Amino acid sequence: MILEKSKNFTCQLKLSPEDFMPVSKQDQESLITMGENTSYWKDAWRRLKNNKIAMISLIVILLFIVFAFIGPYLSPYTYDQQIRGHENLTPCAAHPFGTDKLGRDLLVRTMVGARISLLIGIGSALIVLVIGSIYGSISGLIGGKVDMVMMRIVEIIYSLPDMLIIILLRIVLQEPLTKAFDSGGVFGPLQTLGPGILAMFIVYGLLYWVGMARIVRGQVLQLKEMEYVSAARALGANNKRLIFKHLLPNCVGQLVVTTMLQIPSAIFTEAFLSFLGIGVSKPLASLGSLASDALDGIASYPYRLMFPAIAISIIILAFNLFGDGLRDALDPRLKK
Repeated sequence: MILEKSKNFTCQLKLSPEDFMPVSKQDQESLITMGENTSYWKDAWRRLKNNKIAMISLIVILLFIVFAFIGPYLSPYTYDQQIRGHENLTPCAAHPFGTDKLGRDLLVRTMVGARISLLIGIGSALIVLVIGSIYGSISGLIGGKVDMVMMRIVEIIYSLPDMLIIILLRIVLQEPLTKAFDSGGVFGPLQTLGPGILAMFIVYGLLYWVGMARIVRGQVLQLKEMEYVSAARALGANNKRLIFKHLLPNCVGQLVVTTMLQIPSAIFTEAFLSFLGIGVSKPLASLGSLASDALDGIASYPYRLMFPAIAISIIILAFNLFGDGLRDALDPRLKK
């Protein structure tokens, strides 16, 4: 019976000498596709380059950086220079953005205003990054009652009205900071910024880091259960080494994205405060203060408001779009 079944299923194979020849290199490449050996950052950069909106936003940001930091040195005027006989000029060859009622060139003042906005946005984002990442990583790593107390503090800070605190700090710090500025010393170089901007930096250090702390805490709660963290503990690593050598480096994607998205928020806050008159001190220009000064003659000289408003809108939009593209590029779940 077995022989009969084997005979029924017997098939004849016809082989030729060509079937035993080595496979050509072209056939090997068509059958086997080797994956490219790439790192996390190279793969993220590849995805970011494929995002056209993010790359255009990056180019716009770089152009604004050149405009703000190099442009004033190429201009024949300074931001506080009053040119007699050039008051209230419309845009022309000598003054592409026109002049204000004091005869100051609006192009160079817009450049300086963009520089102030970028510096304040980046500086505030770095403050949020440092405080929020350290606080959130400590809370997530230690856990237990310490985590509960630290998160309740975060919730209390979250409920405080930030704008009101900035205004109150500005009023409270007006006199002591003015005296410190007049005495020189450490605060001497900061005199041109004024107490309003320093009050904003203080509020960012006190309040705005809570969002970053929550994000980092959530990441650390997941990462601390990983095998490499347990191995580091077994080798005697303390909490400081675990945070700075193992946990925060593996949260770098979230840190970069959150920091990038924090910059436009800080720029808008500074512009809003300067628009209200509690931001930068005159004669220093800010995009918000330029828009505020333009309200007096908006019917006769609308270009005074148009240029700073367009500049701040493009800066905030570019940072938001680039932050979204960066988030998609650094998300490991999108990695093929």
